[in-house]
Amino acid sequence: MNRVLITGATGLVGGHLLRMLINEPQISHIVAATRRPLPAMSKVTNPYDPQLSDALTQLSEPIDTVFCCLGTTMKEAGSKEAFVLADYTLVVDTAITGLRLGAKQMLVVSAIGANSKSPFFYNRVKGEMEEALIAQQWPRLTIARPSMLLGHRESQRLNESLFAPLFKIMPGKWKSIEARDVAKAMLHEALKPAGEGVNILDSSQLREIAKAP
Repeated sequence: MNRVLITGATGLVGGHLLRMLINEPQISHIVAATRRPLPAMSKVTNPYDPQLSDALTQLSEPIDTVFCCLGTTMKEAGSKEAFVLADYTLVVDTAITGLRLGAKQMLVVSAIGANSKSPFFYNRVKGEMEEALIAQQWPRLTIARPSMLLGHRESQRLNESLFAPLFKIMPGKWKSIEARDVAKAMLHEALKPAGEGVNILDSSQLREIAKAP
């Protein structure tokens, strides 16, 4: 049975994924490391600390699979330094923790346009994060690159509200995607018979995987 570690469980994709993990019979235990405590939930252990890296250092039990759904925006982060902490440093810390605990696969939410050579700060940080995880030489690494995420947030992001109608009619990988479909696709990929290497999935691919029974 799969023991999993998840970070970002309070976010849009992570919230959906956590509920799916709880209801998945193949998952025996979930370690959801967060900054703030979660309500008590079946199968879930919740180490928490305002400094998420400190919560991760508490972990010692073996893990099979790591999910990372961390992500923010420049506006929410408030500075470039805070953005790098959330979208690069804490993602890499999650991966390091998983490897320390024996995990053989990691699945991470990145973003369309991720490119370490991008002139755009957001895309460049996402690309650097992906390269850092690839350099760790995971036996199996799945990178989800969704376009604009759709779903209910406690606080709406202004840019997403403004551009949502446009992204709904964009073609292919640029078309917006429901957060629950990203979560469903990630879980489906995690439970597939073991493969090896790096697998990068855009919104079109994530949607197709999410349709699987």
